[in-house]
Amino acid sequence: MNAATIDRPADPTHDTVGVTTMKAIVQDKYGSAEVLQIRDTAKPAIGEHDVLVRVRAAAVNPADWAVMGGLPYIARPAPMYGLRTPKNGIRGTDVAGRVEAVGAAVTRFRPGDEVFGWCRGAFAEYAAASENGLAIKPADLTFEQGASVPMAGSVALQALRDRGDVHVGQKVLVNGASGGIGTFAVQIAKSLGAEVTGVCSTSNVELVRSIGADHVIDYTRDDFTQSGERYDFILDNISNRSLSDLRRALTARGMLVPNGGQFQNRWFSSAGRLIKAMVSFRFVSQRLGRFVVAQKHDDLLALKELIEAGKVMPVIDRTYPLSETAAAMDYVGTGHARGKVLINV
Repeated sequence: MNAATIDRPADPTHDTVGVTTMKAIVQDKYGSAEVLQIRDTAKPAIGEHDVLVRVRAAAVNPADWAVMGGLPYIARPAPMYGLRTPKNGIRGTDVAGRVEAVGAAVTRFRPGDEVFGWCRGAFAEYAAASENGLAIKPADLTFEQGASVPMAGSVALQALRDRGDVHVGQKVLVNGASGGIGTFAVQIAKSLGAEVTGVCSTSNVELVRSIGADHVIDYTRDDFTQSGERYDFILDNISNRSLSDLRRALTARGMLVPNGGQFQNRWFSSAGRLIKAMVSFRFVSQRLGRFVVAQKHDDLLALKELIEAGKVMPVIDRTYPLSETAAAMDYVGTGHARGKVLINV
């Protein structure tokens, strides 16, 4: 990656140590990981309800890879994108680090607190975050583990607890159980009292078993949609089975949450599959669980509580230095990460 300097006015208002610039991974256009450059840029300003975080670790999510490429094209009018070029040139939303400064109205945090949560532009030395987007990091977690929680943990929690109302005695299947969301989903489903089946490749069977799955299916050997087993809830992170096959694996009133984002169709991504699913489920008793993950402070606290109770533990695949963020994005783009991929800052 090429180093360069951006001429931007420094904002010393919230600068507690006299440094007004930082290193950040910046993109000026959409494309593959080659568009990412490490640059000197201004430290972010914060408002009265914001917190400035000295970033120690940031997670790389498939959503970061998608926004980097401006995919799907239909999403570019959305706030996190930009029609022709990215509105925000610094990727990354999941962060862990130390509070550097707080806005005048912030009451939950003070400088020096170790926090985790969501921010604006995590692939940098400093990031600005809303007070409501952060929580105190569990003391026993590393910064890398803390940064791995917000997005993947929230998706799993909201899908299982909120959308699916998963409870004791139910049978849950997680397709793609070894990925970032899948590893959280297996553990959260167990914490809710479900009997959990994880589906993964041969190399990940022991991993999925080690995080608490009651049953593990190696998809290279067995097809769970043909086994005759029925599940009350299926979280599909892969989209590698047809909707009719997935329905066959559901109980009469079971729920499917289709969470797999496929970008072979660069215009619409998985929207076409979702529309088909809406039609397919319209006239049957089985249910389709659609939702968009929301950044909720209460969910960060719920995830923290699960972690501190020993019921959930983040799984980390690889950690890259900030200067190798492009390589981390490329790896996440393959779709084969085991657990989470982190940037160490």
